[in-house]
Amino acid sequence: MIPLRDRNPSGTFPFVTVSIILLNVLVFLFELSLGRRQLDSFLFQFGVIPVKVFYSADIPGSTFVNTYFPFLSSMFLHGGFIHLIGNMWYLWIFGDNIEDKLGRFKFILFYLICGIGSAVVHVYFNRQSGVPCVGASGAIAGVLGAYMVTFPRARVLVLIPLFIVWEMIELPAIIVLGFWFLIQFFSGAASISSAHGGGVAWWAHIGGFVLGIILIKIFPKSRPLL
Repeated sequence: MIPLRDRNPSGTFPFVTVSIILLNVLVFLFELSLGRRQLDSFLFQFGVIPVKVFYSADIPGSTFVNTYFPFLSSMFLHGGFIHLIGNMWYLWIFGDNIEDKLGRFKFILFYLICGIGSAVVHVYFNRQSGVPCVGASGAIAGVLGAYMVTFPRARVLVLIPLFIVWEMIELPAIIVLGFWFLIQFFSGAASISSAHGGGVAWWAHIGGFVLGIILIKIFPKSRPLL
């Protein structure tokens, strides 16, 4: 089920959403300019590495900054074109309405808190992993969670595979995003008993989604001017 667009126009131009997309694209272009060794070093430096967080005291050269700054920096890095395009596509479709509801400044805070919080959840469930976790999907999962509970009846045009053909239909957001969350949850549950998570940060998605639902209830409901 691939979302194509929603029928839920926002009342303001999504300046922050567009800026986040552009920033992610610019960082990814920088990644492409690096050689293989440089890129690996870059991702290990700015991606979240669970084992580094849990055992930082035993790792020579570990500091508070190089251990915990990746919780922020990792959400602007991506591991490939598909990774980047998929994340930015979801943010483009659903981010404008949450930005419109919260206002620009609060949306920035919301996005960053969801991103950092999702990384914390990932680290907790993958504490023995030495693989850098990168990507905006945890923060964007927060946007999806907020959208689902704020606009549950908003119509979303999706592309669905039906046997050998793909069909475009409109479904309520609560079905589209609820189905997305169920996939993340069962995949995350399966990853706990497996030797590895298959390269997908399922628990970052789950944590970000739940955090988004909580935060959108906590943040002021009235739409500010900014």
